[in-house]
Amino acid sequence: MKNLLKNFLIFFVVFILIASLFSLYGNGKSKPEKIGLETFIKQINNEEVSQIVVRGNKLEITLKDGKQEVVKKEGGQTLIEMLTDLGVNQDKITNINIEVKEDEGVSFWLGILLPFLLPFILVGTFIYFMIKSVQGANTRAMMFGKSQAKEFRGDTKNKVTFKDVAGAKEAKEELKEVVEFLKNPKKFTNLGARIPKGVLLLGSPGTGKTLLARAVAGEADVPFFHISGSEFVEMFVGVGASRVRDLFKKAKKNAPSIIFIDEIDAVGRRRGAGLGGSHDEREQTLNQILVEMDGFDPHTNVIVMAATNRPDVLDPALLRPGRFDRQVVLENPDIKDREEILKVHARQKPLAKDVSLRRIAERTPGFSGADLANVLNEGALLAARKNKKLIEMEDLFEAIEKVMLGPERKSRIITPKEKKITAYHEAGHAIVAHFLPHTDPVQKVSIIARGQAGGYTLKVPTEDRRLHSKTEFIEEISVLLGGYLAEKEVFNEVTTGATSDLRRATNLARRLVTDYGMSDKLGPRTFGEKEEIIFLGREIHEQRDYSEKVAELIDEEVSNFINISKEKALQILKNKRKVLEEVVKSLLEKETLEKEDFEKIVGSKPKNKDEQKSEKDKKEN
Repeated sequence: MKNLLKNFLIFFVVFILIASLFSLYGNGKSKPEKIGLETFIKQINNEEVSQIVVRGNKLEITLKDGKQEVVKKEGGQTLIEMLTDLGVNQDKITNINIEVKEDEGVSFWLGILLPFLLPFILVGTFIYFMIKSVQGANTRAMMFGKSQAKEFRGDTKNKVTFKDVAGAKEAKEELKEVVEFLKNPKKFTNLGARIPKGVLLLGSPGTGKTLLARAVAGEADVPFFHISGSEFVEMFVGVGASRVRDLFKKAKKNAPSIIFIDEIDAVGRRRGAGLGGSHDEREQTLNQILVEMDGFDPHTNVIVMAATNRPDVLDPALLRPGRFDRQVVLENPDIKDREEILKVHARQKPLAKDVSLRRIAERTPGFSGADLANVLNEGALLAARKNKKLIEMEDLFEAIEKVMLGPERKSRIITPKEKKITAYHEAGHAIVAHFLPHTDPVQKVSIIARGQAGGYTLKVPTEDRRLHSKTEFIEEISVLLGGYLAEKEVFNEVTTGATSDLRRATNLARRLVTDYGMSDKLGPRTFGEKEEIIFLGREIHEQRDYSEKVAELIDEEVSNFINISKEKALQILKNKRKVLEEVVKSLLEKETLEKEDFEKIVGSKPKNKDEQKSEKDKKEN
């Protein structure tokens, strides 16, 4: 319907243009004046006529003053005969230049045929466009089962290579082997080695799965077919399977080649869970992928790469040897990798001399590669907003907080009482975090609203840690309760501002009991099996593998952990009440305290036993 309307509009515009050209052509010439025979004879007798052109029964008259006129005469009679009959003097006729012309050539035939042919030409053109439109629709209908994969070659513009991918050293090594096999397969086949047919990239969102796949395409000078898992599935059963067959057919024709399926969990979920049973379109598509990956031809040089952040929902048949038998795990980068990633994304950004990417890396633990790219981009936007020519350190620090918490809301109007409560709340978090030995050092305290938070306390670890102890978790719960307890200690009541802190503290305490086995009373075991159920939406269902009596004990232990943490935080707030008041006073004046200003008030952070022992060993050595 859209193409039909488009063709009709084209036809209408062409018709208007042709009509306009004819109109302009007609209006461009000055039309001669039509006169009668009586006026014509009078002009001859007055010797005003200089030339007469005879065209059949039409006389084209040119007067001596240049004026053009037209007069009709009777048929079957010559001009001289007509003038003689009308009594014109012969001497006056001889002074006039008389020419007899006949229409001939292209203009003659156009004048005769064009009025008849033009309507047929326009109608024929319209019918041609209509037929072409219908044929195009039929062609698209026939292409419905064809693959929509985009093909890239190694020599395309903006090529990405492994040099453009910072960090992920182990992942790059695994994929370099795949690239080398595609370039030089005999090196492996001569030793009887068989390269994996499928490489599955696993990792959280933003860790660089798609970027690594693009780097493989850039390194290996082979065709690279890119498609998303959702592009296979349609409302008609069998279309997805047809597209899979067509995709692998194209890849085999261009072998050696790479197929990259992004977000494969869209079609690769565990079978038997859908509402459509074995005839579900998604399952038909998955079955076809399984067959194509492990078919009867073992010598096809087609490598299938796929990416997902949900490996737990994939069908086991996808993960067995012979299909996706090599799994490459991508994790959030450590501090060294973060610095390398920042260097890659900072290549085309003008940074000030005082910018230290190492400090940015230290301040962004847990950030993925995409988050780090976003930090530098936000820093550039903030610098541009301030009409700067270079990106400075303060722009990048602000960008980190914007990515973590959201933009500042300085325009938010709050009452002096709310401002005071917020100051005590954030100071409570900061004081407890500072004086507990196993917590991360405080980098910044602010009572300026950001995103959904009325204020915030920013803590950053000094090193990347994978393992956490029970003591660290209890002290972290104490920090979460610090704002709540500070409000209660000072104002003898609490506000709704601590809702998020209490929820996080409760969840962390429950995980200590049910997931980490850190409860002395319940022992080293886990409680409950969580599984995802997708039915009319997303729902996390917990299957209870314990009795009601144990459930009561779990609740008691959760409360016990929270009470232990509460006592620790409360003791610090009571002992450091004067320091708390000084921090609050400074916050109300400046609204934001950086690490240096904060430590001027509270002093240096006390070291834990491990740090003290480490320093003692260094001195002895």
